[in-house]
Amino acid sequence: MPTQPPAPSIAEAPADVVRRQYAASATGDLDLWRTAVAPDVEWIEAAGFPLAGTYRTPHGVISGVFEQLAAAWDDWITHDDTYLGDGERVIVLGRYSAVSKATGKAMSVRVAHSFIVRGGKIVRFEQIVDSAGVRAAMTA
Repeated sequence: MPTQPPAPSIAEAPADVVRRQYAASATGDLDLWRTAVAPDVEWIEAAGFPLAGTYRTPHGVISGVFEQLAAAWDDWITHDDTYLGDGERVIVLGRYSAVSKATGKAMSVRVAHSFIVRGGKIVRFEQIVDSAGVRAAMTA
């Protein structure tokens, strides 16, 4: 049985806050995910990505990003492979893998995520992604 991610703590290291949000997202535990993000979180999806834009508040991210990904893709996984930290900034190098519901095509693309963590909460997220690979999987 998997272990529960650690309970939120203001003393928690920024990388641990980011790990908690990935774990919560992977299991669909949106209540736990909300504990990792600030009420006024700014969430930026890259230009060229199908959900490109800036989303604010946990509700905005859930409805504008997470629910849209679930509607368009099967087996969406964010692989958080490498963490690089510098104070409140955490960069995660990884990849996305999923299968487009519309085309049945699989994709696996490289990503970099930049997080700013303050007071034990993610206040800003920015995505850098191989959006051409994502769009190729979406094209018949």
